[in-house]
Amino acid sequence: MRFHLFEQHADAHVRKSREYLEEANLARVEHQAAAEHHAALAKMYVERIARIEAEINNALQLRAMLATQPVEERPKPESVVVYPSRATRS
Repeated sequence: MRFHLFEQHADAHVRKSREYLEEANLARVEHQAAAEHHAALAKMYVERIARIEAEINNALQLRAMLATQPVEERPKPESVVVYPSRATRS
């Protein structure tokens, strides 16, 4: 009668190694998905920063341009609409 003690342990080690391999592959896929998500967020923030900086620069340039113009040449602010008071509406 022959004992297969070592072969059984080898099979168990191979089976456990395959489980570890599957876990590692799943973790790799999850981390790749997370990395793609973070890369997309980083790109979005780069575009957002550029847009906000452009808006700030435009506002500062407009302010500087208005400050150098004489008061007579500056555009007049829009007129304010005056609504009648409640007492005169009834």
